[in-house]
Amino acid sequence: MTEQSTVDPGKGVGRSVGTVAIALMVASGLGYVLLTLATVLLGSDSKTFFVYWGVIFGIGAAMNSVEQEISRIVAEATVDGRRAGRSVLQVAVVGLLGALLAGAVLALPPVAHRLYGAEIPLSAVALVGGVAFAAQFAVRGVLVGLNRVRDYGLLLVAEPVIRLLVIGVLLLLGMVNLYWLAVAVAAGSFVWLAFAWATARNLDLTGSGEPWWPLLRRLGYLMLGAGLTASVITGYPSLFQLLASAQEDQALGALYYALTLARVPLLLLSPVQALAVPMAVRMSSSADGRRSLRGLVAKGLAATAGLAVLGAVLGGAIGPWFVRVVKPEFQVSALHVAGLVWSSMMITATLLLGAILVARRETNRVMLVWAIIVGLSALVILTVPVDVVSKAVLGLVIPPTVGVVVAALLVLRVRTD
Repeated sequence: MTEQSTVDPGKGVGRSVGTVAIALMVASGLGYVLLTLATVLLGSDSKTFFVYWGVIFGIGAAMNSVEQEISRIVAEATVDGRRAGRSVLQVAVVGLLGALLAGAVLALPPVAHRLYGAEIPLSAVALVGGVAFAAQFAVRGVLVGLNRVRDYGLLLVAEPVIRLLVIGVLLLLGMVNLYWLAVAVAAGSFVWLAFAWATARNLDLTGSGEPWWPLLRRLGYLMLGAGLTASVITGYPSLFQLLASAQEDQALGALYYALTLARVPLLLLSPVQALAVPMAVRMSSSADGRRSLRGLVAKGLAATAGLAVLGAVLGGAIGPWFVRVVKPEFQVSALHVAGLVWSSMMITATLLLGAILVARRETNRVMLVWAIIVGLSALVILTVPVDVVSKAVLGLVIPPTVGVVVAALLVLRVRTD
């Protein structure tokens, strides 16, 4: 029996969220530093860097499904007073193969040329970094499932620290260009190696697994849903470039940097997202826990609406000024920044609702929600007759707003079944 199995469901939730919150804020803050450095150092190449960033982190974000599924398996095992078995390894293998397939497709010359223009070799760097991300998210899933939030937080912080250290070395050596910065980003995907052995010791990999077909079907839904999710979060610059093939480098570079800043709501609420699946599993194990979970859903939806309005107002007021401070030639309108912040709040709420569906094994509904969002986003990008920057913003505002309504209805329907 592991130490975690003796912990009552829900105990220490606040402390766990606080620990992960600090780690995520530090890690995301360092990520903002990296993106700001790239924006300043690369100049006109910054748009291509943001597209590369979107690809590698899009693949990584698709691996959120691996983290969530593994965390669910491990959390259920600890609640039952046992160690998780071979199912964890099975999920990790499927994740690695999925990342390899996605990276290989995006590295195909016609696709890579549309993404990167003449910088096609970036696709190989993205492939390596994306596959390493799959392993990293598997390790993260075990750690959070075991409620080892301190180690989880350490891994989160170590990832951007490694990237910045590599960039620091590159600056000292005078080797600052698009490709070396891309390598520095990929290097952070290998931090999991420092945690692999300690993580494996908490698993019973010789134990029983589960039939491959049900696992592939369930995880396939999750990975597809996470891939769709990634395409409108970290991977949106890549999605937009694929569909619009836009050449307005400076205008889109400014917008993509503003988009990075507008993701602050995702950062502030991501601690809850990181722990949502195992938390929902644990809370659902008792009648009191289920009542508390219902209350959290209602309060979360109400808070989202208020914070979305407040965030949009503040973002519109501060965002354009901050972008100009970082790079004076970058101009972005207040209305566009407000829309990006609103979008982030809607996406955050949808992620939290989706995590509850994952905990209840309603993975097909998760995929449905994100398919609607991505489909609407593609429709807006391809059909709305406005300028390219406004089109990029609308592709992020309208679909997630519809998506959060659909997700809420699905969660409420599940709760009354």
